[in-house]
Amino acid sequence: MTSETKLVCRNVWKIFGAGARDRLRAGNAPDIEALIAAGMVPAVRNVDLDVRTGEIFVIMGLSGSGKSTLVRCLSRLVEPTSGEILFNGENLLDAGEARMIEIRRHQMGMVFQHFALLPHLTVLANVAFPLEVQGVDRRQREERARRMIELVGLSGKENVFPRQLSGGQQQRVGIARSLAVEPELWFLDEPFSALDPLIRREMQDEFLRLQAALQKTIVFITHDFDEAIRLADRIAIMKDGVVVQAGTPEELVLNPATPYVAEFTRNIARAKVIRAGSIMRAVEAAFPATTIRERATIAEAAPLFAGTGETIGVVDAEGRPSGILTRNDVVDLMMRG
Repeated sequence: MTSETKLVCRNVWKIFGAGARDRLRAGNAPDIEALIAAGMVPAVRNVDLDVRTGEIFVIMGLSGSGKSTLVRCLSRLVEPTSGEILFNGENLLDAGEARMIEIRRHQMGMVFQHFALLPHLTVLANVAFPLEVQGVDRRQREERARRMIELVGLSGKENVFPRQLSGGQQQRVGIARSLAVEPELWFLDEPFSALDPLIRREMQDEFLRLQAALQKTIVFITHDFDEAIRLADRIAIMKDGVVVQAGTPEELVLNPATPYVAEFTRNIARAKVIRAGSIMRAVEAAFPATTIRERATIAEAAPLFAGTGETIGVVDAEGRPSGILTRNDVVDLMMRG
């Protein structure tokens, strides 16, 4: 992951109701109670966010917190009431309709909870469909679609129809379709919430595998904190349309900024949040044969000590040695909860 910023969100509001824009033009922060009394719905309130190139940025909160409205504002599927949304330095709120269509077709990918596959088209045709909309010739779009189908593990299913697939397979088709346009920015709005727990876990594994290979910039929406800490580089927690805290999973659990965040994260074990890269030591001798990646959690690392002695190796995203984990450090952290 690089520190370059791909998406910047500044002072973004979305208020549903007549006269909302005029209320914001007054210059001062609007009275939320007065807005509600006037029949308006302040769904997103004064949000500031930065999404870095190559990171998985999770926006989470309970139902009604504004997370799905915010992600639709970021792509202007829902029109923000005010603010700035900068994508590669371009303010999307100044872009005309034709420009936004071009950006969505060529630079953004979107996956939603409901798969929205076209039932009369095969898997291959579904994945190739956004390229057909772009005007890509048939040979080229089908070649790219086949690559995406292989990438999500569905080789051999190119000529079947959505009704012949399981829920997890259908969601893989949706993911392949969104990747076919080779997006710079990938929005996923609760993509796994309709799946049963076992398939959901498998899809999370698949998602992490894809991200390791593709290094996309991802905005991922969920209400499940376990899912968020498993996937995220950073998390923003929303409540009543407001981002109450943003940071790494470790920062949120170890240093909650508000009582709401503290309650939200209260039952999360540290070992499920703290990553191997955070407590690893420098390599001082031979590098251990058993390894785990830097972003793996201590809960994932702990079982590896069963038959490997006192240390395991820690590697970066490219598989290069970064450090070592010691049994004592892992046990100490887990004993502290």
